[in-house]
Amino acid sequence: MKPLRTFSLVLVIATICFIPACRQPPQTANRYDLKGKVVSVDRDKQEVTIDHQEVKGFMPAMIMPFKLKDAWPLGQMAAGDQITAVLVVDRGKSWLEDVVIIQEGPLTPTAAGEEVIPAKPGDEVPNYGLLNQDNKAIKIHDYRGKALVLTFIYTRCPDPQFCTLMSSNFQQLDGELQKQPALYEKTHLLSISFDPTYDTPAVLRSYGAAYTGKYSDEKFDHWEFAGGSLDQIKGIAQYFGLRYYQNTDQIIHGLRTVIIAPDGKVYKVYDGNKWKPEELLSDLSELIK
Repeated sequence: MKPLRTFSLVLVIATICFIPACRQPPQTANRYDLKGKVVSVDRDKQEVTIDHQEVKGFMPAMIMPFKLKDAWPLGQMAAGDQITAVLVVDRGKSWLEDVVIIQEGPLTPTAAGEEVIPAKPGDEVPNYGLLNQDNKAIKIHDYRGKALVLTFIYTRCPDPQFCTLMSSNFQQLDGELQKQPALYEKTHLLSISFDPTYDTPAVLRSYGAAYTGKYSDEKFDHWEFAGGSLDQIKGIAQYFGLRYYQNTDQIIHGLRTVIIAPDGKVYKVYDGNKWKPEELLSDLSELIK
C-alpha cells in the first residue's frame, strides 16, 4: 500500500501543476544604473544619444542612442547635460526611465529650440521684477550697493538634494554671515520660486520663516523669498540658464545659484548642488574686500 500512496501523491502534484495557476510568472526586466553625458536629442524618435560610462554587469562605456519611457525629458535635455537614469532591458527591448539631469550643459534651449548662452561673470543683470513674501513688488536693482546672492527653489520639491539642500545651504550661509556684522550688512539673500502658482507670498512667508526659525517674528530684512508671474520667473530663470519643466505635481528642474556684485553685474554662477556654504562665504568675503 505504501508505494501506491506515494504514486497517488505524485499524480496529484503533477495534475495541479498542469493547471493555469501553476504557470511560471513572466521573467522580470533587468535594470541597470546609467550615467553619462547627452550628445544629442531626437524628439521625433523620442530618443537621446548618450556618451555613457560603463554600465556594470551589462556593457562597457560607449556612445549610443536610447529610447525614453517618458517624453518629458526631451523638452529638458540638451547636448552637454550630465544625466543619471535607469536602463531597463526586457525581452529584447530597452529604454531609459527615472532620468535626472545632475549637471546642465553650457547651453540652454528655448521653447523655439534656439540656443541661449546663459549669463556669465561680468554681465549686467537686467532689472527683473518679482513679488516677495510680503506681497511687495521688488526689483533686482533694489539691491545695488550690496552683494546679492540668489538661488532658485520651489517649496513642494520632494528631493532632499535639490531645493531642500539649497534652502539649507542658505540657512547655514545666513547664520555664518550673522557672525560677521560688517559682511552681513553688505549682503542680501534671495530665494526665487519657479512654482509661482502654488508658491504664493503667504506660502513663501511660511516656508521662509521655518528656515530662519523666527516664524511670525521674521521680517525678512536679510533673506527674502520671492515669486512673481510665470513670465517674470521665466525671464530671470532663463537669463541665468536655469531649465525647469512641469511634470504633473512635480517640477523637473536644474539648479542655479548666483552672486551679483554691488554694481549689479554677475560675479559668479554656481551650477548644480555641489557648492558648499563655506565656499560661497569665501567668495562673498573676497568680493566685498
